[in-house]
Order: sequence, then structure tokens, then C-alpha cells
Amino acid sequence: MPDDIKPGDLKTANRITDISVLEEMYGAPSKRAAMKTMTRLNDDCRAYIAASPFLVMGTRGDVSPKGDPPGFVKVLDDNTLIIPDRKGNNRLDGYRNILEDPEVGLIFFVPGVSETLRVNGTAEITDDADLLAQFEERGTVPKTALIIHVKEAFIHCAKALIRSRLWDPDAQVDRGTLPTAGAMMAKMTGNDADAEEASYQESVKTGLY
Repeated sequence: MPDDIKPGDLKTANRITDISVLEEMYGAPSKRAAMKTMTRLNDDCRAYIAASPFLVMGTRGDVSPKGDPPGFVKVLDDNTLIIPDRKGNNRLDGYRNILEDPEVGLIFFVPGVSETLRVNGTAEITDDADLLAQFEERGTVPKTALIIHVKEAFIHCAKALIRSRLWDPDAQVDRGTLPTAGAMMAKMTGNDADAEEASYQESVKTGLY
């Protein structure tokens, strides 16, 4: 929020609650935008998924990143994806949400490519041993995986990534200008910041799989 705007300045009367107001304000989508949604994964979608080492998954009330070597998400057929679940913090935020509401949204990123692939559908959690064995990485088999039943898929234009300069080396942030994960955690736990940072770095180093 800009420095000259305070929370109290935000008027309730200016809040838009009717989709028709937004549709009139923005106008109709272009013919290209209206036609780009697919109900299955075609060869182009498969190419993006095979090249992607990173995705963001949205569930009700949560957004979480997932990453692995390119192609870690497997396409079983035109309407089914499998996403292995790697080691994390065991909060299970996304999984809890899926058990209550299976609707999910995925955005696949490919390094250096400004277009992304969006996939929407429903998810279920599986611990099928034969399926999980196919996702062994560095000697470790995931405990579970997500089966994504695809309802729609479409390419998302490059404007957001171009504006953000996400892949531009000159736009990279000096890590030293931001607090470390350990320092942030220390404020929450009351523990020593150096100890928290050492613990975090060790978990990143040895707890990937």
C-alpha cells in the first residue's frame, strides 16, 4: 500500500461486490481470451508440464509452491495429473483444504519463459504404493501424491512476468537486504536467530527428500 494511503482512507462505498459492475468496467474479454480455455491437456500443455520444475497450487484459503526436477508432474491422460508430495513442514495446509473442498488451481512456471500454464480441476490424495514408487527421487519415495482431475487448462499471457521482470538477472534482489528465514522465525519462537538460521539451512540441505 502506498505510504500516503492509510487503512482508514479506504471507503466501504468504493468496494465492488457485483460482478456486473466489473464486467461493465473492464469490458468483454477478447475473442482470443474467450476461446483459449481447453477442457483437456493437449500436446502443448504436456510440453509445458514436462518442462516445468515449479508450480503454485491454490486451494481454498491457501497457496503453496511445489518444485522438483522438470517433468516431476506426470500426465496420465488428457484429464489426469499426478503430483508427488515431497518433504515439507508437515502443516498439511493444502491437504486439509482439499479434504474439505477438492477444487484446486495450478500455475506451471518454466524458467526463462514468461508465459505460464494454468490448470484448474479437483484433487484427491493417494498413498497407492505402486503409483508412488514411480516418483522415487534420491532414494526416497513420497508418502502421498495428488491426483488432479483436470477441468480446464489454458496458457496465461506473459504480461505479469514481463512487468515483474522475474527472469531478468538485473532485477534480482540482494539476499542481504531482506531478513533471513532464521531471523524471522526467531521473532516468532523467541529462540536465538543464529541457531534458528543454522537449523533452517540444515533442513534445506538435508531434508529435500
